[in-house]
Order: sequence, then structure tokens, then C-alpha cells
Amino acid sequence: MAKRFGGKYSPDGGSDPNEQAPRGQFDGARVEPAGARANLLFLPAVPLVFLSLNDGAIGMTVGLIAAGILTAAAFLLREGLRAEAAYNARRTARRPAFPRKMFASLLTGLGAALASYRTEVLDAEAAAQAGLLAPLLFGVAATILHSVSFGFDPLKDKGMEGIDTFQQDRVARVVDDAEAHLSAMTDAIKRAGDRQVEARVERFQDTARELFRTVEEDPRDLAGARKYLTVYLQGARDATIKFADVYARTRDAQTLNDFTALLDDLEQNFAARTRKMLLDDRSDLTVEIDVLRERLQREGVRLD
Repeated sequence: MAKRFGGKYSPDGGSDPNEQAPRGQFDGARVEPAGARANLLFLPAVPLVFLSLNDGAIGMTVGLIAAGILTAAAFLLREGLRAEAAYNARRTARRPAFPRKMFASLLTGLGAALASYRTEVLDAEAAAQAGLLAPLLFGVAATILHSVSFGFDPLKDKGMEGIDTFQQDRVARVVDDAEAHLSAMTDAIKRAGDRQVEARVERFQDTARELFRTVEEDPRDLAGARKYLTVYLQGARDATIKFADVYARTRDAQTLNDFTALLDDLEQNFAARTRKMLLDDRSDLTVEIDVLRERLQREGVRLD
């Protein structure tokens, strides 16, 4: 009888089919949503500032205000793109409370209108002929082009049908605190000056965020996962801060091994908790299906 060839170095040879594949260094990595296209919008304000310095009191004031508005629009756009990326990455999410991208388009149009008005003020003859029509047209065009280029903010909630908003708010507050712990870990581990350790911390953070997303999708899991999102993450943050301070001074190999072992234990526990919650959700679905089948059978519907 033919036997499939396999071995230690085969794609599936020598491995347990139920064993979870190890994470790569870039597993879960995402592209920065506010890329070069958005960052380029910070540049127009720079020459506008320098060109306005020798334009007299009125021209300088209008130019500086326009530069400030354009810079504020670029900041709003960058934050809006990040909020939209977070919205798209989640299965259940609320629309942004503040439409940053839309306000960025309006501020861009206002900044362009003021910059054009500054030019009109400097040219008395053009100002007498065109008045405010040219700045208004430039502002409208800039607003439309900005909106077409970057789109609008999400305008409706996603996947929120049947979810208790009160519980969702509780989960959001806990997840925000947990994200703050992860951010503190990221800032602290940079002091260690070891890229491999930073990558190891990032891998643990990806596992923790999988737990975050699972709890967000089903707020009923918050009670069982609360200690992971608060106590365990706070302990991981404190351990990371202490490790970074000690390892940056001593470069002790045993300290590194102990910290890596701690991250391994934490990652396994977080992943196990996530799998348990997913299995519980599957069990709930099975119960719902069985109950529906019984009801249909009582109604005389034949099920194969």
C-alpha cells in the first residue's frame, strides 16, 4: 500500500495537527494607515509661513492663521485615518464620535480660502475685481478634492445588532485601560535596546489583542477575562519596566531568559483563555441549534 512521504522537515511532518503553529515576528503586523500621502499635507503650511513674514501686518496674520488651520487639518486627517483603520479591523465597532476626516476636509478648504485671500489682499487690483469669489472657489475646490482623496468617516455602527450597549461601554473602558498597559510596555522595552526582545513583546501583545477582540465581540466574556485585562497585564507592564531598567545596565543573560519565560507563560495563558471563550461561544451556538431543531420537530417539520 502506498504511503505518503513525510519527515521532520516536511511541511506537516513530525508535528501534531492540533498544535498551534508558532507566530512569526511579523504576524499580525499592520501598515500604518496615516502614510506618506497624509503626512505630505503638513508641507503646504511651511512655505506659507515663510512667505507671509514679509507681507505686512494683515498679510502675515492671515497667512499664519491659514498655516495653522492647514496644520490642524493634517493632524485631524491622520487621526481620522487611524480611527478608520481601527474601525475596519474590528467586527463590532461604533462609528467615530467625532468625524475627523470630514472636519479635516472643511479645515483644508478654509485654510486654502484664507491663503488665497491673503494673495488677494496683497494684490489690491485683483481684490477690487474678484472680491471674495476667488478664495471661496479655492476653498470649495480644496474641500471637495480632500474628501475625494481620503473619503468620509464611517457613518454607522458595525455589528452592533443585539449587543447590550451598556456592556459594550464597560468592555470599551476595560480594553482602553488594557491598551494603555500595552503602550507602557512598548515604551519601556525600548529602553532595553534589544530588537529581539522588542519583537518578543510585540508578539505577546498580538496575542493579548486577540483576547481584546474576542471580548469586544461578545461582552458576556468580560467577567471571565477581566483579570487577564487588568491584573495580568498590569503585572506584565511592571515586569517589563523593571526588566528594561535592569537589562539596559547589566545585559544579564539570566535576566533575559527569565523575562522571556514570563512572556511565554503569559502568552500561553492568554491564548488558552481566548480558545476557551471561543469554545464557549461554539457551545452556545450548538445549544441554540438544538433548541431550534426541537421546536421545528414539535411543529411537525421533518429534519434530515
